[in-house]
Amino acid sequence: MLGDFLKAVLQLGDRRFRRVMAIGVLLSLALLVAVYAGFLAVIQTFVPDAIDIPFVGPVGGLDTLLSWGSALLMIGLSVFLMMPVASAFTGLFLEDVAQAVEDRHYPALPPVPRMSWGDALVDAANFAALLIAVNALALILYAFAGPFIPVVFWAVNGLLLGREYFTLVAMRRLGRVGAKALRKRHWGKVWLAGTLMAAPLSVPLVNLLIPVLGVATFTHLFHRLNRQG
Repeated sequence: MLGDFLKAVLQLGDRRFRRVMAIGVLLSLALLVAVYAGFLAVIQTFVPDAIDIPFVGPVGGLDTLLSWGSALLMIGLSVFLMMPVASAFTGLFLEDVAQAVEDRHYPALPPVPRMSWGDALVDAANFAALLIAVNALALILYAFAGPFIPVVFWAVNGLLLGREYFTLVAMRRLGRVGAKALRKRHWGKVWLAGTLMAAPLSVPLVNLLIPVLGVATFTHLFHRLNRQG
């Protein structure tokens, strides 16, 4: 598995890798900025400029205080949510990364038809919703995990990343049913590979590379496990 990951890292200079990374990062940042702008608009619309506190009188600046507080909140949440969002956008261009890996390392393979944009959009949206929902629930678990927060984070995201990336990559060659069957036969290796992907997720900026590295790594893993049967 480390060999699969190192092959993916060594191909980061590939033009198709760089293109997908750039698109994923830019779209993710644009979405987060749009969400934050909408949140600020809600604060400015519904939060009064001042409130009357008994025995104190009017206190102003509440909307400004909440705006600054929301900025800090968005910075913190982006550490957890940027990766799921980037993964969703990367999923739209998954085939470009997988094809780049196969062109370089498995040139004898026959071509495969591209997934339709509709199917890719549905899969990417489902993956994003699942990642965001599970990570949101995990934020509650972190309050009780204490020093084991990194372990919980890696285990949860490793399971999700392994499940989704492996299935999406394998579907290109085996179809949805065949991909799920192969994943179930090697679920332990898939989860472990996903955990290797999840480990650097808590590192800002580095986590933005994970979607592309994940697709490339699981492309190598798929071909290795598919040969084993």
